[in-house]
Amino acid sequence: MLSCDICGETVTSEPDMKAHLLIVHMENEVICPFCKLSGVNYDEMCFHIETAHFEQNELGRNFERINTIHCGTSDNRKDNTQQSRMEVNSSIHSPCASNHPKISAQSLPKDGTLEHKAFYSENLTESRKFLESKEKQCDLSKIKGSIYDTVYSPPECPFCGKIEDCTQDMETHVKTNHANLLDTPVEDCDQPLYDCPMCGLTCTNYHILQEHVDLHLEESSFRQGMDRVQCSRDLELAHHLQEEEDRKRSEESRQEREEFQKLQRQYGLDNSGGYKQQLLRSMEREVNSGRMHPSEFHRRKADMMESLAIGIDDGKTKTSGIIEALYQYYQNAATDVRRVWLSAAVDHFHSSFGDKGWGCGYRNFQMLLSSLLQNDTYDDCLKGMSVPCIPKIQSMIEDAWREGFDPQGASQLNDRLQGTKAWIGACEIYTLLTSLRVKCRIVDFHKSTGPLGTHPRLFEWILNYYSTEREGGPKAVCTPKPPIYLQHQGHSRTVVGIEERKNQTLCLLVFDPACPSREMQKLLKQDMEANSLKQLRKFVGNLKHKQYQIVAVEGVLTAEEKIARRQASQVFTAEKIP
Repeated sequence: MLSCDICGETVTSEPDMKAHLLIVHMENEVICPFCKLSGVNYDEMCFHIETAHFEQNELGRNFERINTIHCGTSDNRKDNTQQSRMEVNSSIHSPCASNHPKISAQSLPKDGTLEHKAFYSENLTESRKFLESKEKQCDLSKIKGSIYDTVYSPPECPFCGKIEDCTQDMETHVKTNHANLLDTPVEDCDQPLYDCPMCGLTCTNYHILQEHVDLHLEESSFRQGMDRVQCSRDLELAHHLQEEEDRKRSEESRQEREEFQKLQRQYGLDNSGGYKQQLLRSMEREVNSGRMHPSEFHRRKADMMESLAIGIDDGKTKTSGIIEALYQYYQNAATDVRRVWLSAAVDHFHSSFGDKGWGCGYRNFQMLLSSLLQNDTYDDCLKGMSVPCIPKIQSMIEDAWREGFDPQGASQLNDRLQGTKAWIGACEIYTLLTSLRVKCRIVDFHKSTGPLGTHPRLFEWILNYYSTEREGGPKAVCTPKPPIYLQHQGHSRTVVGIEERKNQTLCLLVFDPACPSREMQKLLKQDMEANSLKQLRKFVGNLKHKQYQIVAVEGVLTAEEKIARRQASQVFTAEKIP
């Protein structure tokens, strides 16, 4: 079998090869097998291949020589004439042979035999050298396979993928079936043209157009499917995010309700009853635990009902005479105190079973009112009054709200105190005293004025309130000034005096509603010890809350002043100490 070096087509004999060269490559258009160059004659094509594709052509020539050598060694019975014929044909038919670039089909011998011993010996030697070098690198069969696959692989249509036996058939196939895709379409073609309705591509074959449109439809269907998948994912993500948001909102709402209920319980607004209900439940627990006899329970219950009926405190938590006892103590002892100023006489009231945990504001009002009731200055505005019980104080504050005092505070407590355990603070104390025509003011120490969160300005203000003369005078002074209501977050107390110590420090004397009567009564003993005053003394370092408010009584209001203050309470603001 002989193979054409130009197009790779194989023929069975030399005459067929000559005819092939003459018809295909001499008369017809010659095309470069490597770069598809056309439009030149045979001799020009040979020169082009020799110069432009020397390495590729050398590889093909060596492959032919390998075939020749291989055939000669595998079959020793073949005569030299046949070997020579194959070698000569290989050399003659190759347009790339550097020594014979212009050999034409007319110069081929008709009998196909030539004398070429020298030529054969030279090529044989060269082929052996080539084989020896290649065998050092890899197996001979692999070399032949790679060369054959590279040089003589069957042509494949770049448009539809069809494989033809030779390049000529492939050219014919492309020009016939894909003329519209070439740069130079077939002339004088009367085929109808078909335009793609989706992209405008022009096709010469209806079936190709149909396949082309099907590709558009498949692509569109695929995109729609991807869009549906993406849409489904987006919906799933949106649903998940919405569920997460709903869950978060539900959790936040639950926490807010719990916090609100906690605050309601803390400030006594949870509708769990007021002073009466708490006192009864507390005494029942005492009876159940064995700490109170049933007869004592019934006796206390009767006293409570009587106190609530008349609106006057039963006095069971009151301790009197402490200010007088302190005055005697400071005159005879307390060597570390330089001077001390005490308020007017005041009774101490502590919390009971009925108001434990929330009644400090009411108890401090009772202390303040007990001092005013003992001062003749306030007889006119407090005429006929006694120290009220806690439910009565709640009723009095509600009456003040109804008169128009502190509407903002009333709305915060739902305009209701009776039957609740609602806390009261400085604003409610001010409102109640003003409604009774007692002149007072609120002073707000809204930030720390000393190191480590202390409030030395608070101590200085109280010292100025009680003292008129700093130098001279007795060591202990009982002033006519009423006690001061002192409020901070979560608790309130009553300031009944202030010490100026020899080391130039100040110390407040306070009554705390949380301190029971048995502790306060220790202050009434003749041989009072200094340790007994620990529960009263508060130094600067002991008061470190963020903010403090005080309510200080300053006298009696006229009817006109009361009306003016009621109107001013519509936009109530406390006096702030920087």
